[in-house]
Amino acid sequence: MADLRSSASGAGNLDFQAFIARKKGERVGSMGDASSTGHEYAYVSDRTTRAAFERMKPVELAVNSTVRMFKNVWRGQLLGTAVKVGDRQFPRIQTIARECAETLHIATPQVYIVSSPSLNAATYGTNEESFIMVHSALVDHYTDDELRMVIGHECGHIHNSHVVYLTTLHYLTRMAGVFVRWAVEPALMALRAWSRRAEITCDRAGMLCSKDEDVAARSLTKLVLGSHKLYDEFNVEAFLEQYQEQKDSMGRYMEAMASHPYLPKRVLAMRAFAESELYRTAVGRTGGLKMKEVDDKVLALLKGDA
Repeated sequence: MADLRSSASGAGNLDFQAFIARKKGERVGSMGDASSTGHEYAYVSDRTTRAAFERMKPVELAVNSTVRMFKNVWRGQLLGTAVKVGDRQFPRIQTIARECAETLHIATPQVYIVSSPSLNAATYGTNEESFIMVHSALVDHYTDDELRMVIGHECGHIHNSHVVYLTTLHYLTRMAGVFVRWAVEPALMALRAWSRRAEITCDRAGMLCSKDEDVAARSLTKLVLGSHKLYDEFNVEAFLEQYQEQKDSMGRYMEAMASHPYLPKRVLAMRAFAESELYRTAVGRTGGLKMKEVDDKVLALLKGDA
C-alpha cells in the first residue's frame, strides 16, 4: 500500500508507513450495515497476508520503488495507447463501472479499453489513483451481466487495497531479468502467493456486483475457452471434474508459481461463497453459512484437501 505525495520540488515522494497508518483507521463501505467495514466478504487469508506484508522488508521496498515508477510512466502511456471510458465514451461500460463502485462503496474507477485479442482485465495504479484495463476482446465476448462480474472483480481489488501490490507484481515479473534474481525472488514469491488469495476475494466482489452465481461462473469459464462457437456447448460440471483429476497430477505444483488459482478451483470457491449468509442476504435470500465456514471450505480447496 502506498501514499504518493508531492515534495517541494514537485517529484513524487512515497510515504508507505503513513499510508498504512491512515488505512488502519479508515472505514470503506458498509454493505448495508452501519457497523460494518464492508470488507467481510474478503477471503481471510488475503487479509492476513496483506497484514504480513507490512512487516516484510523485501515486499515493502519493492512496493516503494515500483509504485513510484508507475506514477511517472504508466498513466501517460495509457492515455496515448488506450481509450478512456466515460459518460461520452462507451457510456454503457461507464454505467457498469459506476454500479459496481456503488455496490462496493468506492469511487468510480477510471476504465480504459485496451486493444487486445486476449480475454482479460486488470487493475493497476496506486490506492489513491487506480485504473482498470479491459481488453477489447473481453467486451466482444461478454454480455453486460458478465462484464459486471469482471468489472466488479476489478473493483474488488480497489476496495481491498490490492492495487499497489498488483502493480508491483506486474512490474517485477516483467523486469525480473533486469535485476539480480535473488534480490527480487523473495518479493515475487510472496506476492504470487498473496495474489492467488486476493483473486478469491475479488471473485466474491464480482459476485456481489452481478448477484448471479451462474453468470459469475460463466464469466470465469469463458476465459478458458475464448470461442463463441463453444460457449453454448460448454459443460460446467464436466469442467469442474478436471479439478479432481488435477489433484493427483504433478501439474498441481506449477500452481505455486502462478498469480491466479487454477480456474476450476475459483469456480468451486465461488460456489462455496454462494452458500454464505453474506451473499444470500445481498441477493435477497435467507440463511447460509458464516464466512469462517466458507473460508475453511476454500482453504481446504486451495490446499487440495477438498
